[in-house]
Amino acid sequence: MSKKRVVITGLSAITPLGGDVAASWSNLLAMKSGVGPITLFDASKFSTRIAGEVKGFEPESYGISPKLAKRMDRFVQLAVAAGLAVIRDSGLEVTDANAHRIGCMLGVGLGGLSTIELFHSRLVEAGPSKVSPFMIPMLISNMAPGQIAIQASLKGTNVVLTSACSSGLHAIGHAYCEILLGRCDAMVTGGVESTITPMGVSGFTALKALSSRNEAPEKASRPFDRDRDGFVIGEGGGMFVVESLEHARARGASIHAEIIGFGAACDAYHMTAPDENGAGLAQAMRNALAEADLPPEAIDHINAHGTSTQLNDLCETRSIKSVFGRHAYKIAICANKSQTGHLLGGAGGMESVFSALSLETGIVPGTMNLENPAPECDLNYMADGPKKLDPQYVLCNSAGFGSTNVSMLYKKWEG
Repeated sequence: MSKKRVVITGLSAITPLGGDVAASWSNLLAMKSGVGPITLFDASKFSTRIAGEVKGFEPESYGISPKLAKRMDRFVQLAVAAGLAVIRDSGLEVTDANAHRIGCMLGVGLGGLSTIELFHSRLVEAGPSKVSPFMIPMLISNMAPGQIAIQASLKGTNVVLTSACSSGLHAIGHAYCEILLGRCDAMVTGGVESTITPMGVSGFTALKALSSRNEAPEKASRPFDRDRDGFVIGEGGGMFVVESLEHARARGASIHAEIIGFGAACDAYHMTAPDENGAGLAQAMRNALAEADLPPEAIDHINAHGTSTQLNDLCETRSIKSVFGRHAYKIAICANKSQTGHLLGGAGGMESVFSALSLETGIVPGTMNLENPAPECDLNYMADGPKKLDPQYVLCNSAGFGSTNVSMLYKKWEG
């Protein structure tokens, strides 16, 4: 039985670099940074006071009514804004006849921390009568795909996946599987996150995971650089509409790129640290290549997880060398987090949108702040900025706490 072909027909992004795909992509290629001082709360007493915030986000400008916005945590607002935008971009029409064949599957790492913090304070200060009946529906992670489905009348599969920082990419992989298995004809998928809150920042600070380069925020995220001192927390995300090729062609949809492989694997090693050789991520990449029936030498671009932490960057580099051997040195590798910070559960969604745009435009983005490569980090990380390289295939990588790893393989659309 021949495998269905799955294509990407819609793109959306709300990131620290811009409120839509065009602004985010333009600023990415211009090597601008979306990292700056935290404004979402008073961080003056924190050792880390910088983040990649989505600037000037107004839910109403994305079609969310003020009344509805008040009943959503910020991560849900961002999800609905991106979800409605990606449906518009795809030109997909949802009707009574096809709604049950269109689903939504998103990745969210943590859910509504800001809502938990708000109502915990009210509980402690004023008692249980001051806790809103909307608290639980505001904070649970599956409200991101749920609210998109409600607003857009999507009645197919509706699921949230939570796998820490690989949530968004896992969601895309499983949405791809829904299409392959014929369970849906089209899916809204990707990842979103908004945890720039006192709990979020203090929690990652306690893990010694965050950069404290507060005086130069734009220089703080330094994937693969010798002087990296941790990641920068970010918010936002990116989404696709994915469809079977038959469905896309039947409605005359424009196609951005094709999905040809999904690989997942586990280090089974540690709660927060990757295997020192990157064995799980290496296996995830091998699995994606095997599904696509491609040799390693076919890959010309990797959108790296590239978090700017000591362990991740070294282990990801080792994993790439393990899979690709000498060919690893010929691959153009970029780390979008150098400009956006780490969107946690939203990272894989955003980076997949940028991967699709690389295939569509032929431009591979650069990696900022890579001034002195760390020992063993000696691959081509595009430190000198974006280039027109016309990649045919791109692997997009994510990894997360709990030893989880995922790699998606995208192909240039050639009709």
